[in-house]
Amino acid sequence: MYPWWVIAGGPSRDLGATICGGRCRVNSKARSVNLTRVTERIDGQSRSKDDYLAAEEPLEIRVGEEPLSVTMRTPGDDADLAAGFLFTEGFVRDRAQIASLEPLASGAEGQRGNVIRAELSPDAGFDPQQMRRNFFAASSCGICGKASIESVRARTLRPPNPDFRIRSATLLRLPDALRSSQDVFERTGGLHAAAAFDAEGRLLCLREDIGRHNAVDKVIGWAVFEGRVPLGDAALLVSGRGGFEIVQKAVVAGLPVVACVSAPSSLAVQLAREMRLTLVGFLRAKRFVIYSGEERVE
Repeated sequence: MYPWWVIAGGPSRDLGATICGGRCRVNSKARSVNLTRVTERIDGQSRSKDDYLAAEEPLEIRVGEEPLSVTMRTPGDDADLAAGFLFTEGFVRDRAQIASLEPLASGAEGQRGNVIRAELSPDAGFDPQQMRRNFFAASSCGICGKASIESVRARTLRPPNPDFRIRSATLLRLPDALRSSQDVFERTGGLHAAAAFDAEGRLLCLREDIGRHNAVDKVIGWAVFEGRVPLGDAALLVSGRGGFEIVQKAVVAGLPVVACVSAPSSLAVQLAREMRLTLVGFLRAKRFVIYSGEERVE
């Protein structure tokens, strides 16, 4: 099992890491991209060429021996993803309650790292039976807007930092900053990204994944490891649309501003307004729309 300093010691925590001189050396990009041969047709002419694909593999998260979740994700920063998931779903309240994260072999050759086991401290109060009831409720009635928001409200979360401010000009710069830092997207064109920025538009953390909610969990997991939750002094930018799950995770992490390149959903707007979170959509070129929390945008 990896000791704590292995999974918390470096800026990227890919579970394919090796221990080297007390540091965690990683190669997360190697598994994030697959190379394939394709046929490209332009103006009726065909040619064979190499092409890069964004990798997609399942990741099973366990607490002890209890299966907790399976998500399709892009390999890389898996410890961040697991920690962010445990935090945003309410299984832990801070980094200290994650005793360890351990990659396991899934049985198939070459698939090591697609199962990660978390050991939680006793004060986390993990209850497998309660976990099953909660996840059954989420799967059976989570599509109901009222039930979804009630589940967030039941966690007695506080509204995010009311004093955080960000300038309109700063917001407008963020999509270019996001795109210029997306290493894997530049090669594959097939990944979502989430990034945390400070009030001046400086990039704090960026993560990529095939699923936008996984990218958000990876950013929040980074904040958990860095002892920065609640993230009351940062804005979150996500590629694509802003759905309920993304706003929910941002509320749990204490983020005061969430911006998305595309449109938010109706349930995301409803939750943002109730929790007094600033939600921005259609952030592109010289335009954006504020759906809630206008007072934070100067």
